[in-house]
Amino acid sequence: MISIPQRLLGEALLLTAKNNPAKTAIIAKEQEYSYSSLKENAENFARHLINTGIKKGDRVAIYLDNSWQSIISIYGATLSGAVFLVINPQTKADKLKYILNDCEAKILISTNILKQQLSGALEGTKNIKEVIITGDASSIKKFSHFNLVSFEDSISDKSGVIFPNIIPTDLAALIYTSGSTGFPKGVMMTHQAMVFTSWSLIEYLRLSEKDRIMLLLPLAFDYGLYQLIMAITIGGTLIVEQSFIFPATVYKNIEKYKPTVFPGVPTIYAMMIAANKENDLHFDCIEKVTNTAALLPAEFIPDLKKIFPNALIFKMYGLTECKRVCYLEPELIDQKPASVGKAIPGTEVFLLSPEGNPVPAGEPGILHIRGPHVMLGYLNKKELSAEMLKDGKLPGEKILCSNDWFKMDEEGFLYFQGRNDDIIKTRGEKVSPVEIENIIYKINGVKEVAVLGVPDEIMGESIIVYVTLYDAIQLSEKEIQRECMMHLEPFMIPQKVFFLPEMPKSSNGKIDKKELKKMNEDESVKN
Repeated sequence: MISIPQRLLGEALLLTAKNNPAKTAIIAKEQEYSYSSLKENAENFARHLINTGIKKGDRVAIYLDNSWQSIISIYGATLSGAVFLVINPQTKADKLKYILNDCEAKILISTNILKQQLSGALEGTKNIKEVIITGDASSIKKFSHFNLVSFEDSISDKSGVIFPNIIPTDLAALIYTSGSTGFPKGVMMTHQAMVFTSWSLIEYLRLSEKDRIMLLLPLAFDYGLYQLIMAITIGGTLIVEQSFIFPATVYKNIEKYKPTVFPGVPTIYAMMIAANKENDLHFDCIEKVTNTAALLPAEFIPDLKKIFPNALIFKMYGLTECKRVCYLEPELIDQKPASVGKAIPGTEVFLLSPEGNPVPAGEPGILHIRGPHVMLGYLNKKELSAEMLKDGKLPGEKILCSNDWFKMDEEGFLYFQGRNDDIIKTRGEKVSPVEIENIIYKINGVKEVAVLGVPDEIMGESIIVYVTLYDAIQLSEKEIQRECMMHLEPFMIPQKVFFLPEMPKSSNGKIDKKELKKMNEDESVKN
């Protein structure tokens, strides 16, 4: 029998549902769902979208927690030919409105639990035609420009429709990531880019249909999204958790459902290591531990081996604009604990100076990435796209410039040195300092603000703020943090606020953040 290759994102679900319909695809909130159930619900949802008027390439936004409904929405959207985007449910109304308008979303799937943020965002949207709600839809404020539908009704559509002809170069998803301007950027990914990436990850992680992957990270985060994509692609099982907020529940579910793959970020591992010192955590079922988002400290490795005695530990590096760049073979983790390894299968990486010249081994350079997984660009942002996508040697080819500094040793192993921009990476999330600064500037009495990230062993980077005030104004750290809590997601709340009489300035009159970082380092040394 000739095996048909996977070309489109949704084809993996159709294939596994055909070959192994009764197998458990998803475990969520102690409920198990089979591949046939996921296929049926996703196809019904796709029919509903098409009957609503969704055409190939239209945007479908998913503003939900990790859940059975969010997974149906992702696969239903992709089967309908739509472009899906998952928005973190912690996103506030203003940013939600910006994203919906930026991508011109036609459909929004959400929940009545988020009704307050929804009401604030939907009033200013331009293109939404329908809002699909899980839970009690009657509690959502209605506007004249869209229909309100229950999620249950949307997955009961068994009508006959003509599914669109989707090809691999069609857009599959938008993955929004923070930008230096303070507004999120929509990374455009095609079907062929996402299919290639998922198979490359599956290859080097040595995954098979026997694997059971635990999802702790939000589906809005590409690291979380690809756990779902990989599980469905291999015909494995995804164990869905909301987050790591309640570690005891996660530990109980590890014992109950026996996952074989545990993806995490340093924050999660730091919490587990601390718990292990008190309660002796021991998970024999885990065969593979993966880390990305922030650098996994070499000091964590011995403790992780105690917690996961039978696991291979994969250190990795990536960025949303191409998903993943490199990984370290787990057998080399003791020999090269500071390295993030070599390029993932099917891709190429190299270092260039700021002038575009190759750099010798051992010298710092800016990492560039070549491969089928590179984004098409940022939606509606040609200038920013041009900054990241450079002309390659082949006609029409684009090379991704990471803007991150690395060194490469004589054997080709990569070592992360630092970021070239101000974006803060904390708790596995990218944070724009400008977005936090804009909120703090609105506080009465604030004169100048500078937000920056400083190295933190647990969070990757912690967020600190420097503030100057107008004369006779008094503000406290807690007042500024409280204002941030009202308008920003929890991972964006500053850990420390420092008050200065004057900001250090560069020769062109701008706030000198390098000097602020130096001040912070000097103060840390004193303490």
